[in-house]
Amino acid sequence: MHETWKSSIKSTMAISTIQSCFLLITILFLLSPIITHSNSSDDLLSELIHLRSKSPLGLIHLKDPLLQRILSIPSPKPFSSLIFFDARQLHSKPDNSIPSIKYEFSLLSSSFLTNNPQNNTQIFFFIIEFQESKSSFELFDVQSLPHIRLIPIYVTDVKTDCIKMDASGFSMGADSMKEFVEMNSNVNLGPIHAPPVIPKKMMMIIGAGFLIWSPFLVKKFVIGNTLLQNKYLWMVASILVYFFSVSGTMYTIIRKAPLFLIDRNDPGKYHIFYQGSGMQLGAEGFAVGFLYTIVGLLLALMTHILVHLKNRGTQSLLMALGLFVSFWAVKRVIYLNNWKTGYGVHAYWPSGWM
Repeated sequence: MHETWKSSIKSTMAISTIQSCFLLITILFLLSPIITHSNSSDDLLSELIHLRSKSPLGLIHLKDPLLQRILSIPSPKPFSSLIFFDARQLHSKPDNSIPSIKYEFSLLSSSFLTNNPQNNTQIFFFIIEFQESKSSFELFDVQSLPHIRLIPIYVTDVKTDCIKMDASGFSMGADSMKEFVEMNSNVNLGPIHAPPVIPKKMMMIIGAGFLIWSPFLVKKFVIGNTLLQNKYLWMVASILVYFFSVSGTMYTIIRKAPLFLIDRNDPGKYHIFYQGSGMQLGAEGFAVGFLYTIVGLLLALMTHILVHLKNRGTQSLLMALGLFVSFWAVKRVIYLNNWKTGYGVHAYWPSGWM
């Protein structure tokens, strides 16, 4: 009886051990995908950090295999990805803005590393080349360049969840890219660190030259023999400032608007006017600014010079000619505004004064 009881206990323990082993194997089998994904995610993150360290600007050269590895990480991903789609064969075209936008993209990447020296794994910046990764261009349905796409941490479908940057924001450069990323992700990129327009060495050389020549400049200024004391120079400068203000030159510089567009169907044909209020070409502003400058100069001529003419006939003729040209210039400005925006300007005469 005692031997039977002992054998029963041994068999029960053996069955319990087998069940425990089976349960442990089942748990490990169920957890193996999570452990595998965690290991692969950590390995990929380490690889991306290593690839980024090779670039002084923090840009990673992206190809199809690396992109597939990034997309294969389950949601939520440990980092966001900002991808700049590039095509080197388009850089040589004169009307192409891809190189300048690529520079702004690299400026954003380097600024992020400068602002986040410790916690800099929240987002990675990639550049993908068309000739090397055509399938990736097809995957994201890239139809035109420049093109920037953000892969957020919560993404299941590439075509619907990945966020495309609006083309209208490219004109603002790195600042608009920064706003785009911060608005669509939880990443704080920090301020943009643009390089100085004039290098420090050049500034030191200019400062030294100014100090050397300052006694001679002061002597010339006291005598009155400098260009800054020439009234004709100030007249020309005032006209240039007026033209600068009415031609939208500051808008062209800030927005980096092209001066003209090349016709896609006829490369030898140029368009200096763009119909539509969404874009203003530099040539448009210069043309309108030229018309406004004509009006301003004619008004100054009639109010300051022609009023002193003694010959009334000549004075009346010149004033009538000036008014005619001024009305013609204003009429052309209104016509161009109506053609571009589609809004009409109509004369109004009140039917009564009450």
